[in-house]
Amino acid sequence: MHVIGGRKVILSDVHLEHCLKEGEIIVDPLADGAIQPASIDLRLDRHFLVFDRDKNVIIDPREPLDDKMREITIGHDSPFILHPGAFALGLVYEKTGVDAQHVGMLDGKSSVGRLGVLVHATAGYLDPGNCLKMTLELHNVANMPVLLYYMMPIAQMVFFELTTQCRNPYTAKSGGKYVGDMKPKASQMWRNFTKDSDA
Repeated sequence: MHVIGGRKVILSDVHLEHCLKEGEIIVDPLADGAIQPASIDLRLDRHFLVFDRDKNVIIDPREPLDDKMREITIGHDSPFILHPGAFALGLVYEKTGVDAQHVGMLDGKSSVGRLGVLVHATAGYLDPGNCLKMTLELHNVANMPVLLYYMMPIAQMVFFELTTQCRNPYTAKSGGKYVGDMKPKASQMWRNFTKDSDA
């Protein structure tokens, strides 16, 4: 976060343009008009993961979930249908990253929220040092299905600067489970459980 007059603030469009130019923040490709007064707009990619209810009846966070989900890929003219109460993992089209002195926060666009679509449950945080296509935890709270189109504006990223560079950026070496992801990945919570764990 930039500190101005003793206050910590979100990066403005001026600072965003500077950080993009210096490589401190990465949004690639950057769409025309994506830089907003205090955020950067992101678009929807074509890949989704959904839980396969035909083959599974329960989600156990202690077990790998990759084989409990199936992939759906959409095209320009074949939208993803998000049914009422449904949940799906998607991702943004742009590769988004920050250096060791910045963090990002993902949130939905107002127009998407007004459709009844939530873009993340809890995981809207872009850790220092990570660069990936941010995962979307899509949920429809409306009472009708919503069509989601490839490349539609779906979310926005707000960026902050740390007081100092972090000591241990988010990397595979540091234990990061979602480093550099380019497609949706099922929860890796099972990695937190060990045979000796009481959790």
